[in-house]
Amino acid sequence: MHSLLGREKKEEEAGFGIDRSGLSPGFAPHAATMFSCVGCFWVLLSSALVAVCSFSFISPAWIVKEQLRSSLHQHQQPQHHSKDSVSFGLLWHCSESLDHMYRCYTFGGLGKFAEIPSSSWQTSAVLCSGGCALLAVSSLLAIITIFLPSGGCERRICTLAGYMQMASVFIMAAGLLVYPFGLNSSLVRSFCGDSEIYYAGECQIGWGYMLAIVGVMLTLFLPFFAKYAPKEQLSPTPLPTLL
Repeated sequence: MHSLLGREKKEEEAGFGIDRSGLSPGFAPHAATMFSCVGCFWVLLSSALVAVCSFSFISPAWIVKEQLRSSLHQHQQPQHHSKDSVSFGLLWHCSESLDHMYRCYTFGGLGKFAEIPSSSWQTSAVLCSGGCALLAVSSLLAIITIFLPSGGCERRICTLAGYMQMASVFIMAAGLLVYPFGLNSSLVRSFCGDSEIYYAGECQIGWGYMLAIVGVMLTLFLPFFAKYAPKEQLSPTPLPTLL
């Protein structure tokens, strides 16, 4: 009787194409090598945000001023107009010279970090560059997970990268919040008038600062994608608990 029941059970399993683990014969190796759609999107978004944050942090257009000036001739009305502009970034300062050429240079010269005109800008430069570097390392870890088989190692690397991305969000956000404290420096006042903390005076917020804000806001979603990036999410089993 027992042998007959065992034979019938094996025939049923063979008829439905499943093994004793409850999976089809070709599903397990396929799940171990298939790319996770969430994981691929996570890798692409991480790499794109590294590029966005890096480009925005080296941009000189965080605080900009474009002033319309006119050339007057004696006993005549203004004949033409041109723009006299200036811009500030984390490490760069750009202005229009007397020959109408727009030139940019680092504060105090390259390698002279202490000559950045405001301690707030020095702090912001350290925080933003550190957060961007942390985001770049987490992006590299995300790329590595693509080539790893599903398992505990992949889950732990995804979790580590997610924590690093969350930390980079707080670090870069702190840097962006600290930056406007430097608007009351003497250098900024010489170009922007009566500028104060969080008030740019005659200047305005530039595209570089806005791009950095958008990049940090999008980075906030990366830890969520990191949680569901492992390839084991493709299996019909319940979602694993990430350590």
